[in-house]
This record gives sequence, structure tokens and C-alpha cells, in this order.
Amino acid sequence: MPKALFSPNFLGIEEPELYQYEPARIVVQSLPYEYTSSYLSGSAAGPEAILNASHYVEFYDEELAREVYRETGIATLEPLDFGKKTNEAAVALIEEATTSLLEDGKFVVSLGAEHTVTYGIVRAFARKFDQLTVLQLDAHSDLRESYQDNPYSHASVMKRIYDLGLNICQAGIRAQCREEAELIRESDRIHTAYAWKLQNDPSWIENLVNACSENVYITIDADGFDPSVMPAVGTAEPGGLGWYEALGLLRTVFEKKNVVGFDIVECAPAKDNIITEFNLAKLAYKLMGYKFTRV
Repeated sequence: MPKALFSPNFLGIEEPELYQYEPARIVVQSLPYEYTSSYLSGSAAGPEAILNASHYVEFYDEELAREVYRETGIATLEPLDFGKKTNEAAVALIEEATTSLLEDGKFVVSLGAEHTVTYGIVRAFARKFDQLTVLQLDAHSDLRESYQDNPYSHASVMKRIYDLGLNICQAGIRAQCREEAELIRESDRIHTAYAWKLQNDPSWIENLVNACSENVYITIDADGFDPSVMPAVGTAEPGGLGWYEALGLLRTVFEKKNVVGFDIVECAPAKDNIITEFNLAKLAYKLMGYKFTRV
């Protein structure tokens, strides 16, 4: 059954043969689910804001020396309609939609609202790929058993993923509760590069990538970056990853491992400030390039 395409599409591609679903190697799905935001709200508008901002991203990538979209095609789907679905029902809907795209052989890029959406995505990927690591760029561990009495909270998404039996690698963490810190210390499946340690550890990227298994799924919470790079987020924390610092990690993992998909979440657009959505759109296109170009 043909997939519904969304206009305006990612990058504002005008050639139909480069945005149609069937020939596209890359598919962008929007998941505007926001139910458990605990500080600033507004992430439901994030996916559309990123898509709109992508129209101002240059097609040509100077680092990769190519117009990646011409080599891959990029199809953009209509935003997933959650209706009144929340918690497990919303997660199951995301899992079903993602599974369908994977069955069609697509490289799936997901633009989410709150971080909870990653749980549904990863459930689909974990069924398709063995020995899967989830690489998380984030200010927060998101490893609480539950938050505000909800195990499907954005603050618990990585605990739900951990409960799937998966390996987790984290970068940029700088806010957590004691429960999360203790779990990290006790577990041999969680590998955390704390933000405060990175400046004095030149081997942190190598060590974190080596802790990943062969297949890697990447989830990027916008607040993993320093607020100077990504200011419009739900729960900002000082001292995050810089732009090139993060790209150094991401480029390396694409070089060394089989990255099977990625998502970008927790953009909460701010009035009269397009920095965050534009930078995230540029980041998404950069990672598509890392996947489909020998870097």
C-alpha cells in the first residue's frame, strides 16, 4: 500500500523521483507525541519545525563533498496520528509504524516530540537487528524506573530500553538521580561518558564506540548539546556537547559500526528563535550523509 507523503518534505526537495516513497532509501517519519513533559512543554511542534527549517539547509555537504539526497532519495511521511493514544498504546503505534518501514527495507529517521517515542522505535529495531546497542546523546540518563508515577515517562525511556536486554552507551550525561547513578555503576550493559569528564579524557570517543556492539541505533535528545547550540529544549542543562564534539562521536560510530537508524527528539521551538530546529535539521542531514557516504 503506498505510503502517504508529507508536503513540505525534508529539505524541500522538488524532484518527485527524489522524494517518492518507493525509490527512496531514507524515510523520515514524524512522531509528534507529547504527554509526559515535566518542565517546558512544546515538543509536539518540534518535528514540523525541524522539517520547515530543513528547507534552509544546503543540499551540498562541504565535509562529504556531495549532495547526499541525490544519491539516496528521502521520502517524508505524514505525521503519525496518535488520536487519544497515550503510554503503551502510543508506544505500540510507533512500534507498528516503524516495523512497517523496516520491512520495506528503509533507513528510518524519526523526528520525535518527547523522548518516550524512542521506546516504540527501538522495540521495532530490536526485533530486526541482533546484538543492538542504543547510543544516546542526552543531558539526562532517563533511567528512572518511573517518573511522576508513569513508567512511560520521557524520564524513564532508557530504563524501558534497558529492560529489553539491550546494551546502552550514553554521551553528555550531566543530570541524574541517585537511582540512575547506582544502576549505571552496577550494570555491565550501560556505558556512560559523563559530560564533566570529557574535557580531560581524549579517549572518550574511542572508548564509547568500542563499548557498542556491531549494530547501533542512535537516539539524540536535543538537550544533549550545550544550550548555546540547542537552546529550545524542554529541560536545558549547562555544559553539554559542542557541535563538533558531537559530530566527532557520531562520525566515528558511523565509520566503525553498522548504524541502523536514528531519531532526534525534544526540540521545543521558541518564538523568534530558529537556532535549535535549524541545527537539528542540519544534524539529521549530516547523519544521513555519514550513513550513505564512505567517511
